[in-house]
Amino acid sequence: MAYLEKQGAKVLKTLKTHYRKKELLTAYLFIAPFFILFLVFQLYPMVWSLVLSFHEWNGLSPMTFIGMQNYARILDDPLLWTSMYNTFIYLFFNLVFVIPIAVLLGQMLCTCGKRIRKFFKTVLVLPFITSTVAAGTIFFMLFDTRIGVINGILGTIGLEPVPWLTDMGLSKIPVIILSLWRNFPWYMLIVMSGMLGIDATLFEAARVDGANAFQRMLRITIPSIAPVLFFSIINLTIDSARIFTEPYILTKGGPGSSSLSAVQYMYDMGFTSFRLGYSSAIGYTLITILAIISVLNFMLLRRQSREV
Repeated sequence: MAYLEKQGAKVLKTLKTHYRKKELLTAYLFIAPFFILFLVFQLYPMVWSLVLSFHEWNGLSPMTFIGMQNYARILDDPLLWTSMYNTFIYLFFNLVFVIPIAVLLGQMLCTCGKRIRKFFKTVLVLPFITSTVAAGTIFFMLFDTRIGVINGILGTIGLEPVPWLTDMGLSKIPVIILSLWRNFPWYMLIVMSGMLGIDATLFEAARVDGANAFQRMLRITIPSIAPVLFFSIINLTIDSARIFTEPYILTKGGPGSSSLSAVQYMYDMGFTSFRLGYSSAIGYTLITILAIISVLNFMLLRRQSREV
């Protein structure tokens, strides 16, 4: 009898193991498409571009190993540093304007009724869901020197047309405005979601104590959504450093290189000049700089959150 019980336990254990393996296999099959796509379209291109950054290659002729020469060229490339400077300008204006606008609009929507909030949230989110190419085309029609709507309005009040897209000193302005217009809706939603999670009793207590709207925002809202703001700042830094479509559609990086972004310059090196190795080196240099900025941002913001 004991022998039969022992054999039955072994069979039961074997069946459990078999069904457990079958369940794991089914689970792995369901998640396999993600890992296959990740390996083929993300990990492999990343590794290949890293290898390519140490070679000289135009896409057709045999690859030539040149070591660190592509990275050394970066130090002596004035056009790249000009594009870096332009990218920093775009990043600066996004950080200065997008987050404050998102906080103000998020606060306004949180104080509205649900129906009004739903309507304005839909309207304000339209820039984010609009194709960047379509938005760039519209902004090109707005800022064009000859047929632009803005210059048409200026002409009706007796002012001369402004060469927004063809003047080296003004070409960044349309790009900055388009970038701000495209970015603030997404961060408004993120900030608003954080605001809606704040305990309403805190605001009621502050009102009883005589705090005005500005004091309630400064003392309650901002500290309560600090993690959300920190996430938004880091994410916006990365998004702004990768700006490409806005200057490409509006100005093609011109006139000259006055509105050229770093990612656009990398694209031009790879797919216009066919210097694929140098383009890969620029890409990894940008990744390194961006990683350093993100880490410093994170450390600074975390220190400030502890102080708060």
